[in-house]
Amino acid sequence: MMEKKPIVTLDEAYRRCLRCGLCDASCPVYRESLIESDSPRGRVALIKALAEDSLEPTPRYADRIYRCTLCAACGEICPSGVEMETLLLGARKELAEQGLLAPATQRLADSLLTAHNISGESNVRRLIWTENMERPPSGVGRERAEIAYFVGCVSSFFPQSYSIPQALAHIMDVAGADYALLGREEWCCGYPLLASGMAEQATETMAHNVARVKAMGVQTLITSCPSCYYMWRTEYPEHLGELGIRVLHATEWLDEALAAGQIRLRPLAERVTYHDPCDLGRKSGLYEPPRRVLQQVPGLELVEMAEHHANALCCGGGGNLESHDAALTTALAARRVAQAREVDAQWLVSACQQCKRTLASAGRRQSKGGAGGRLRVLDVVELIERQMETE
Repeated sequence: MMEKKPIVTLDEAYRRCLRCGLCDASCPVYRESLIESDSPRGRVALIKALAEDSLEPTPRYADRIYRCTLCAACGEICPSGVEMETLLLGARKELAEQGLLAPATQRLADSLLTAHNISGESNVRRLIWTENMERPPSGVGRERAEIAYFVGCVSSFFPQSYSIPQALAHIMDVAGADYALLGREEWCCGYPLLASGMAEQATETMAHNVARVKAMGVQTLITSCPSCYYMWRTEYPEHLGELGIRVLHATEWLDEALAAGQIRLRPLAERVTYHDPCDLGRKSGLYEPPRRVLQQVPGLELVEMAEHHANALCCGGGGNLESHDAALTTALAARRVAQAREVDAQWLVSACQQCKRTLASAGRRQSKGGAGGRLRVLDVVELIERQMETE
């Protein structure tokens, strides 16, 4: 009989955790459920118990490990520097190997492995978002270019998010950018596989994407998806070595284009608040470029919510949580929208297609239920395209 392999070693599971509970207040899931096993320190205790054979890996156990957005808020506040995401990904890896993925999470993983995107549709349809544009983006069909626009799965396949790549492609065309779209050759960045505990499979899709981009002679890669940005900036070099490619989020590129005078903007006299995406802010350290871009719009009043920058509340859409527990994602998004209403914002703007989806849905539900007036939810890219002078 094979010796049972612990999910993670006891040393890893309990390393430096003081059980102080400071992380409880920062965790969006715990703040919603008030269940100790949903808190970061509760998950550390669960991992420790499994490592000590005090608990058996079961579907119920796996549920607690996957009820996390991987937002990294606990890491910001932890006085001992406990690397919660490292622990959770280690636990998820072993759970995946033992066949303990939740059915919805398993379906997501299957889609990624067979169709190379989160929708399960044929990857040939990656450019479906271009089909109802007045003019096709100049990047379609390009085999070589200075810039690659890596669109990401959500914006490529979910109609609610088509407007984000449409807006960025339009802006890039107006600015005269030399860019290409990968189309069917673009695979998922690999983040959902990594977040499910399937690091080896994630590395395979990373390698494919890097090979395709390098074959195009690309010097700079731009993505409007924070998860794709995080993967290309952090995980790709860690798994594959230095890429030799400059990686920018769309807001960084917009910041540079505005500073260079490639884009001119019309006034907008509105009160706007900005939501920091977790993968762009806490996990990638990118806070100011989106705000600088918004502040370039004449007349725009930028106000901060109660929790912002490194302390920003997660929208609920990360870490594959929506696939695992959609109701929980909905509840977390509602909390964030309520914070936007508290500062009397007319517009809630983010820099992430997933944040836009979850927050827009929550805003519509609140308005229909009489919990607040109309709140417009947009991506930074969409707002800039809306205010861009085209003549």
